[in-house]
Amino acid sequence: MQKILSNLRPISCVIIGILSQSMANAQTYKVDGAKPEFEDITSPNLGSSKSGFKPKDWLEIEAKLFVDMSPAPRSKTADRILVKWYVAVENPDKQGTYLLLTKDITHVNVPLSEDVYSSVYLSPSSVRRLTGGDRAGKSMVYAVGYEVLVNGVKFASETSNLKIDWWNSSSDKISRSDTVSLLDKSESAFAHMWWDRYAEIFREK
Repeated sequence: MQKILSNLRPISCVIIGILSQSMANAQTYKVDGAKPEFEDITSPNLGSSKSGFKPKDWLEIEAKLFVDMSPAPRSKTADRILVKWYVAVENPDKQGTYLLLTKDITHVNVPLSEDVYSSVYLSPSSVRRLTGGDRAGKSMVYAVGYEVLVNGVKFASETSNLKIDWWNSSSDKISRSDTVSLLDKSESAFAHMWWDRYAEIFREK
């Protein structure tokens, strides 16, 4: 028995050493999120002229984030964060009810200790589908909210109005829908604009 215990000691020391190293390298996160804002913005004119072309409106929804880690890595970046977006818009087919649109966006190489933005968009065709016109997309929005998760843990949650977590509440007025799709910035007409303002988006290869 003494020989067995003697043989176990080196293994125990290795395990304790690994655990100690993991604890020493453990990093804690802090995420501050501002209230989301939304605005109608016109399709960009990139210099080429097309006869009769009139830019239409996109609906842009964005939030300012501030991510911190302690201790901070040498890279001064967070590997990845997940932003889950929730947007309730007026249901064009039933007055007084709303459609809940959702979008998950994974951001990578997120700068620490500085403001960075996450955003989603509704295209002009989606605005038309929901409003019947090419303008006034902003007026159809009932509520906007988002959550920020790191390694599956929620670190921030904000909403434009209503109460936090309204998107998980049961309501006869709000129902999930895939009638139209929320787009991330890389899927929008603004993919290459204001690049440094926004967190980089992870794309599957």
